Amino acid sequence: MLKDKLVLITGASSGFGRACAHHFAREGCRLILAARRTEKLQELAGELDVDTHLLTLDVRDREAVETTIEGLPAAWQEIDILVNNAGLSRGLEPVHEGLQSDWDEMIDTNVKGLLWMSRAVLQGMVARDRGHIVNIGSISGHQVYAGGAVYCATKHAVAAINQGLRLDLLGTRVRVSCVDPGMAETEFSLVRFHGDEDKADVYNGFPPLTADDVAECVLFCASRPPHVAVMDMVVMPQDQAAVYGSYQRNS
Repeated sequence: MLKDKLVLITGASSGFGRACAHHFAREGCRLILAARRTEKLQELAGELDVDTHLLTLDVRDREAVETTIEGLPAAWQEIDILVNNAGLSRGLEPVHEGLQSDWDEMIDTNVKGLLWMSRAVLQGMVARDRGHIVNIGSISGHQVYAGGAVYCATKHAVAAINQGLRLDLLGTRVRVSCVDPGMAETEFSLVRFHGDEDKADVYNGFPPLTADDVAECVLFCASRPPHVAVMDMVVMPQDQAAVYGSYQRNS
């Protein structure tokens, strides 16, 4: 069903994005891989046995997003699936101690970047009356935890945008889905704590989700029959029941 589909994945250089690239490649999709780290994209492309087109792109840069999408070569313009994966968290301080620069980075990436990419790609999808956007949300878009006010706000925004897109696109054949993971072991915590490996070691005590677990959910959403729209999928480790509630195993 997905063979030869053209898939654009943001934040493809690591984590969920990298795993999604591998999963869609195994289905025979052609891939546009976008991220800030060119060398990581080149490394990933070398691992994939499908046609790839690489974009060194910061989704926070609205003009760059618009220019890049408009300037895609003809063979890469008709995007079938957009995976809005680029996102991050910074810091775990209460609001009165938080860094405004961290807030800017989260809001500009998680919310504005998702909007810039969606608007740029959706114009072609609506004109062709086909396509699918899969947004990567979070359990933090459903619940809030101490020290996560701004990050959680950005993921609540993703949930709202996802719902709004569904309404805006009603009557077209363009689908919108959101995959909301719980705790998953990627570079997420390392990025949150600005490279501090000790602080980032938060997965002790129970097995978290893997990037492959989340990529499989994205693939599931994208591979449903055209009349089926998976609007929102929450996926959690078995030992995590809420954003703030997990069971710590001894082994």
